[in-house]
Amino acid sequence: MSDLKRSLSEAAAAAFQAAGLPPEFGRVTASDRPDLADFQCNGALAAAKSAKRNPREIAVQVVDILKTDPRLASVEIAGVGFINMRVSSDALAARANEIAADPRAGAEPLPNPRRVLVDYAGPNVAKPMHVGHLRASIIGESVKRLYRFRGDDVVGDAHFGDWGFQMGLLISAIMEEDAFIRALLERLVEAPRDFSKADEDKVMAEFAQRVTLADLDRIYPAASARQKEDAEFKERARKATAELQNGRFGYRLLWRHFVNISRVALEREFHALGVDFDLWKGESDVQDLIAPMVRQLEDKGLLVDDQGARIVRVARPGETKKKKLADGTVVEVESPDPLLVVSSEGSAMYGTTDLATILDRRKSFDPHLILYAVDQRQADHFEQVFRAAYLAGYATPGGLEHIGFGTMNGQDGKPFKTRAGGVLKLHDLIEMAREKARERLREAGLGAELSDEAFEDTAHKVGIAALKFADLQNFRGTSYVFDLDRFTSFEGKTGPYLLYQSVRIKSILRKAAEQKAVSGPVVVAEPAERDLTLLLDAFEGALSEAYDKKAPNFIAEHAYKLAQTFSKFYAACPILSADDEAVRASRLTLAETTLKQLELALNLLGIEAPERM
Repeated sequence: MSDLKRSLSEAAAAAFQAAGLPPEFGRVTASDRPDLADFQCNGALAAAKSAKRNPREIAVQVVDILKTDPRLASVEIAGVGFINMRVSSDALAARANEIAADPRAGAEPLPNPRRVLVDYAGPNVAKPMHVGHLRASIIGESVKRLYRFRGDDVVGDAHFGDWGFQMGLLISAIMEEDAFIRALLERLVEAPRDFSKADEDKVMAEFAQRVTLADLDRIYPAASARQKEDAEFKERARKATAELQNGRFGYRLLWRHFVNISRVALEREFHALGVDFDLWKGESDVQDLIAPMVRQLEDKGLLVDDQGARIVRVARPGETKKKKLADGTVVEVESPDPLLVVSSEGSAMYGTTDLATILDRRKSFDPHLILYAVDQRQADHFEQVFRAAYLAGYATPGGLEHIGFGTMNGQDGKPFKTRAGGVLKLHDLIEMAREKARERLREAGLGAELSDEAFEDTAHKVGIAALKFADLQNFRGTSYVFDLDRFTSFEGKTGPYLLYQSVRIKSILRKAAEQKAVSGPVVVAEPAERDLTLLLDAFEGALSEAYDKKAPNFIAEHAYKLAQTFSKFYAACPILSADDEAVRASRLTLAETTLKQLELALNLLGIEAPERM
């Protein structure tokens, strides 16, 4: 079951081929002038340039063939050779009935599904999530849902940051602050032979009593700032990181406590956002792969000693960039920079665990494609890691892709901060959105008949829809300005507007059920019915575009246009008050189909609509 744009493109391609021209010129698009046509084909101009012929003559040949297509009410030539097509009402009605009968609302599954892993969110142990995690979480979740809906076998991985230098900082700072823990860790260098599971549980209980999530929130920022000024403390933290990674027993137990209490908070925030993961793997999960991987890189001749560290040179011969030295001299250096695999202290680096993670994923899932939904500012890092992975044979070229995104900015155009200038925690941002949603609902006189529990649930859904749609309506590579007042409005291009339209259709359908009105075959007669059917038909095209470009904004745009077009349809075409029973049944089917498609689109964006407002 093809959408009209694709099936008409096939017909136009056949017409160009019959005229002795390449079928590629038969590409059909939605009309730029919907008042003149539903679809257009501009291929005659490009074909004329290629064949050195008059474009209008080519258009005449193509149109003569297309005129026999029973789906087209008219095919006309405009200007020098633009071909305009208007679909017949019967063809539109047939397409509307196909979409209505389809559980996927007109969306086609992929002919060749793949195994895809989406790496997104990237939460860290001991660090509360902040607004910077919002985009990674909701873009990655939407891409995961889209790829799964299209038919791919998809796994979403949070890729927990649990194994880097921050762990050494925390261990060192806590040992300074708590003499009991310091003495305990100094004793538990290696696991005692008589150390039982009960003994281990007792130690973990001590940690739980003495180190809370609030303590980590307090200790980590101070330790991170201190290491920049205190070289001795920084060295102790580096040593603690290396000892943790090398298996020091007491450090491993304390580290496990960090992970446990951090994950509880992270799952709370992700659940509030409607974000779910199939895997909660962390950097620590590949620790045992690193040593053999380093040996393998060495055996392949890829590992190079460099000032006490070990690196992989990923730049191809002749790939350079200009670099300005401290004395002002400009020199040519290789580009991209080498990937640092082992530091001069012997520790695995951020890139090392990323490389080992690719190897682990190949062994466990063997994905055709791994997508990384990570801040665009990490582009250079991923270029280094991907090239190293290709050189080592851990991935097929093209099988790794960084789907970067811009920043969420304040009114000053800089990354969003609190009024005090600090980074806003994600938990606080979500609560801000909930509170603003409550205010908006009361202003609009919505939700007054709901119970307190149902009102809170609706406010939560409105707040999350506001945050998500404000982000996802933009192409992910762009930055945008955070404006909660605008995002939470029930008017304009916002998440709450889409929820309101969804609830409105549900209300219509409930009234229809009360009146025992039933839906029936679609008949397209009025202009507003044509417009709505054409929008329903465009769902597959929006999904295809979003899939190919890993960009949910195409789905967001479709959802908004669909809601707008239904609103115009509802104003122009009475449903329950229609005098003719067949017309009422037809319009009920269009309402049901619109709701089904709108909710599918919202679900792909990670947005849930309430039943009532």
